[in-house]
Amino acid sequence: MKSYLRPLALVHGPDARAMIAAATAAPLGGLADVGFTAAEWTTREGKAVTRRVVALDEARKHPSFAAITAARPGFGPLALDRCHIMGIVNVTPDSFSDGGVNYQAETAIAHAREMMEEGADVLDIGGESTRPGSDAVTTAQERERIMPVIAALAAQHPVSVDTRKASLMREALGLGAAMINDVSALGFDGESAATLAAAKAPVILMHAQGEPRTMQLQPKYDDVALDVYDQLEALVARARAAGISAANIMVDPGIGFGKTYHQNLELLQQLTLFHGLGVGLLVGLSRKGFIGAITGEKQAGARAPGSIGGALHSALLGAHVLRVHDVKQTLSAIAVFRAALDPASTAI
Repeated sequence: MKSYLRPLALVHGPDARAMIAAATAAPLGGLADVGFTAAEWTTREGKAVTRRVVALDEARKHPSFAAITAARPGFGPLALDRCHIMGIVNVTPDSFSDGGVNYQAETAIAHAREMMEEGADVLDIGGESTRPGSDAVTTAQERERIMPVIAALAAQHPVSVDTRKASLMREALGLGAAMINDVSALGFDGESAATLAAAKAPVILMHAQGEPRTMQLQPKYDDVALDVYDQLEALVARARAAGISAANIMVDPGIGFGKTYHQNLELLQQLTLFHGLGVGLLVGLSRKGFIGAITGEKQAGARAPGSIGGALHSALLGAHVLRVHDVKQTLSAIAVFRAALDPASTAI
């Protein structure tokens, strides 16, 4: 039998800080301005799942409570005491979100610099599309796409590199990249874990069911949130066993990667569960297909409003990093939300 703890009854802003100080709330994911006052205690044995809501005092007895509440160490250049924005830079001819508008290095570099001016905390540069139905590209093709962009940006800006290939990880880190974002969670290339352990480099481990080309055909889970949690837990353990420190690990539940419309929504609804892994939490849902299914917007590039709604939800549930296409719009929404929570904090 295994048990899980999902924080509930969240509080935010100055109320959260006051309640955490008074021990009537506990910090969520180590964040000072997001707390919880109750939790869902779940047990699973085989396919039998039992859930019950418990008060904070009982939640404190759960084995995951310390991991949920502990302060997170810095993740590369990011201090995980607040929610950060990761700007997406797709250097591909077939990006689902923008149709390859940033395929040329010069355009990608200019777009990335614009994102930093808008307030992005880190840039995520990728040269291989992993949209549903996509095919892999060669190492040479991916290198040709991303290395000029990384070389131009990494000295001035924090850069994450979205790649599954160990040789490109090494090269990117050598050019000054701050972290690696691997959608295969170090499973694609057998050298990746050792490469990152030796470099002492931060890595984002994303959950996915199947390969990008086939992952959306028939994704199946017994309980999607618990199954994804278990699989991420195993991926974190495998990375730790390879010599990667917990401080250098962040997890991503992989919205849209081998999940149906309803499974994506279940994961978002139960997002606080993943704080039990005790590491940073990234959420990437920007412009994805399920947003179009909700809003009726068929064009990925026009899904900014729905994406911002999902980003705000994720921030409310304690995400440490939001991976987004629309940096300025997302930050504007978060700024208004924070100002409404704490009017005294805004200087106008």
